Amino acid sequence: MRRLLTGLLTLAAGALSLAGAALADAGFDRFIAAQWPAAQAMGVARATFERETRGLEPDYSLPDLALPGKPRKPDGQAEFVQTPAAYLSDKAIANYAAKGRALARQYAPQLVAIERQFGVPGPILLAIWARETSYGGAKLNHDALRVLATQAYVGRRKDEFRAEFLAALKILDDGHVARAQMKSSWAGAMGLTQFMPTGYLTYGVDLDGDGTANIWTDVPEALAATASLLREKGWQPGRRWAYEVALPAGFDCTQAEPETTASIAEWLRRGVRIVDGRAVPPAAMKDPASLIMPAGPFGPVFMTPANYFVLKSYNFADLYVLYVGHLADRIEADKPFVTPWSSIALTKTRDLEFMQKVLTREGYYADKIDGKAGMKTRAALGAYQKANGLALDCWPDAEVLGHMRKSSQE
Repeated sequence: MRRLLTGLLTLAAGALSLAGAALADAGFDRFIAAQWPAAQAMGVARATFERETRGLEPDYSLPDLALPGKPRKPDGQAEFVQTPAAYLSDKAIANYAAKGRALARQYAPQLVAIERQFGVPGPILLAIWARETSYGGAKLNHDALRVLATQAYVGRRKDEFRAEFLAALKILDDGHVARAQMKSSWAGAMGLTQFMPTGYLTYGVDLDGDGTANIWTDVPEALAATASLLREKGWQPGRRWAYEVALPAGFDCTQAEPETTASIAEWLRRGVRIVDGRAVPPAAMKDPASLIMPAGPFGPVFMTPANYFVLKSYNFADLYVLYVGHLADRIEADKPFVTPWSSIALTKTRDLEFMQKVLTREGYYADKIDGKAGMKTRAALGAYQKANGLALDCWPDAEVLGHMRKSSQE
């Protein structure tokens, strides 16, 4: 009898689960149908809309969804879950640099033409291609339209992804790519250098005059789209993305954050030394720059002029920018960082969230509570250390965590 009752309860639970899924999918169908007026306003044909949305189903296995009663599935983006030493693996970068040099020779005429048109050097574009899809070797297995529709329906950035879903329909309607080839990452980014649909429509470049900016299989057109984006975001031709530097003794680490700027000449006057052997062009001496310490006292330090922050428009993570910029340098000249990265343990997310809450409460921090030790968090930690007589290194170590916990209990 118990086995029978257990079986009946299991069947009932399964039936309820299926019913819930059916109701959710019915809601999804209504949501998709409701997008037609906006698609029509963009010029999408009704036949295209019906063809591409017929049978479309949500993918509830994607990360970053806001599903009722279910915890958020983390995306595990490498820039936020790896140490600098692991993310910026010298072995991996050396391998990519060797392949990048071969590709630079293979596409030399096209890269020269792209730089002439957009001002962005070929090695930067090749490095982005490497980081985004391993020079096209990474497999993008998601149906882009399904991803975008799901994120627009139950994602945490619904409005943003609704615009991307509509843009994807426009791309299909214009015949730029077939649905079967419109593959993407879990977040909907497409092509060799990973463009969201709105980005494709804005920055795509048709080099061969066939009416399509082919970011999916045409390497020069994918790289040209990337160069188009970087130029629009303010890339400065003839300027570097960063310089590796050494800091003077007694340097205040709270000054190593993006909003604290001085001209390159002023930083040098204050005792900052460029150690990577790269000369600053005289015309760039007046350019504003920041100092950043990605691993605090446990790795290289960089002076970052405007082009560093232009690269952040492609991916906001500092480790991503360091990877791309350094790989571009290694494609040109295969030299590692002067200062090595030390192996460090990542602070637990919950501990960093606690620190950020304490820093916010005490007026040192005014950014989001995200459990990530970004530049602003570390500058705030340094301010806390100075105010409380702790060793100043702007790093979320056990000493500062212990001090905050003790203070919170008093």
